Amino acid sequence: MSSTFEQAAADVKELKETPNSDELLKLYALFKQATVGDNNTEKPGLLDLKGKFKWNAWEELKGKSKEDAASEYISFVDELKTKYGMK
Repeated sequence: MSSTFEQAAADVKELKETPNSDELLKLYALFKQATVGDNNTEKPGLLDLKGKFKWNAWEELKGKSKEDAASEYISFVDELKTKYGMK
């Protein structure tokens, strides 16, 4: 991973406010795609709603390269830093 990606991952933890649910899902999915690649896990069970949302968000990025996902993650974190500010 690039130092820029690692810095973005650290910065997101220092936002003044917690991003909304959709933003958190996007962050999760982009991070997983950038670090792991395509979703390689089993779909969570019916009762694991949070797990299903996270799994689906990541699954939607299937086929996106790790590099593209990392670049999108960095850009998205920059947007969130502008929106929420840093601690």
